[in-house]
Amino acid sequence: MRNWLPLLLAFLLTVRLADASEIQAPDVSRFVLNNGLELVVIPDRRAPVATHMIWYKVGAADDPRGKSGLAHFLEHLLFKGTSTYPEGAFSNAISEIGGEENAFTSADYTAYYQKIAPSALRQMMVFEADRMRNVVLSEDVVLPELEVILEERSQRIDSNPGAIISEYAQAALFVHHPYGNPVIGWEHEIRQLTLEDAISFYDVWYQPSNAIVVVAGDVDADEVLSMARDTYGAITKSSIPQRVRVVEPPAVVSRKVEYEDQRVTSPSWRRIYLVPSYRLADERDAEALDLLAMILGGATSSRLHGSLVLGSEIASYSGAYNSASSRDMGSFTIYAEPRGDTDLKTLERSVDEEIQKVVQDGVTQNELDRALRILSRTVIYSRDNQVVLARIYGSELAVGGTIENVQNWLGLLQKVTVGDINRVAKKYLNKSRSVTSYLRSGKK
Repeated sequence: MRNWLPLLLAFLLTVRLADASEIQAPDVSRFVLNNGLELVVIPDRRAPVATHMIWYKVGAADDPRGKSGLAHFLEHLLFKGTSTYPEGAFSNAISEIGGEENAFTSADYTAYYQKIAPSALRQMMVFEADRMRNVVLSEDVVLPELEVILEERSQRIDSNPGAIISEYAQAALFVHHPYGNPVIGWEHEIRQLTLEDAISFYDVWYQPSNAIVVVAGDVDADEVLSMARDTYGAITKSSIPQRVRVVEPPAVVSRKVEYEDQRVTSPSWRRIYLVPSYRLADERDAEALDLLAMILGGATSSRLHGSLVLGSEIASYSGAYNSASSRDMGSFTIYAEPRGDTDLKTLERSVDEEIQKVVQDGVTQNELDRALRILSRTVIYSRDNQVVLARIYGSELAVGGTIENVQNWLGLLQKVTVGDINRVAKKYLNKSRSVTSYLRSGKK
């Protein structure tokens, strides 16, 4: 499914089932300032809260070759203070009013957000507009932060066998495209990042014409536009270079990644297929892959769960998902963990049997209808969480999508037929397009 949908699926059980006719799209307004900054406002009057997010259309896949981790490094450095507001001033102001903040980097974008009272919205814009162009970077700031990132990598990746094998499986899936590089960066390249690298990246990409501001909550669109013009609008417009990325060659060879580590307590199996993103897919292919993932392993009613977890009981869990909200290629993932003494090869054979049943015999209309009902719930829930809603719109726009893409998504799903799902299963669930990974307990 699209990358922003996992934010919603965890809450499916809390949401009532509804038909698409009951779902009303939010009243979204979009503006573009004279300097190129894009502003999206999503009013939600149910609580006196506002979410302010700024998305920069640059991510880990835009790191210069040999300098992986640079986009993520800049995310850290934006908290280091400006000539106007010293380090900590922004965060302290948010804390003092009981607000929340966070930031994150993906392959395609970097985003920062605050959840605050609406009365503090203008001040958030003042802070963000200031650090868009005025962050003060020096050796004293940059070099210690590299150590912070190396420690983060050690904790998140190097101490986690599952993260280690996932990193190498991703590198094997994208043999040429920069999506094969980890967002946090390879350790040896992180160590080589310099002050000059950071300043150059910041100067090029942190520009109003490369930014999208999304405001959701108890706000008025015209008032938000006025605030944005006073703050972000005061920044001088600068040109942004064209984002040029290499094209992944055709996938013709299946690949396997195996890793043994004494820290592994439960072995696991995973297969990732290279598939098109929504941006690049042929008509209905991406939507059909979303529904195929739901039918195959997206819910407790799925084929894999029924066969492996409830039926033969050889798996503790299983699942599938389609990650298609990227600027370039996407991926379709199937995974399972064996139960008891079941070995990974036995588990793999059973998963392959279920995949072949779909490829050879297809899915049923009942399965398609059930998948549509489940995904309808995600759309309903998105209206009840303004942070999730802001993230959905922001991430879609940051990869080149539109507001209409978000609002029309369920309608596009409803146009998918059983024939479409069967077609994409045959087209994309081909081992030559895949990387299969095996995580086992053993010597490190």
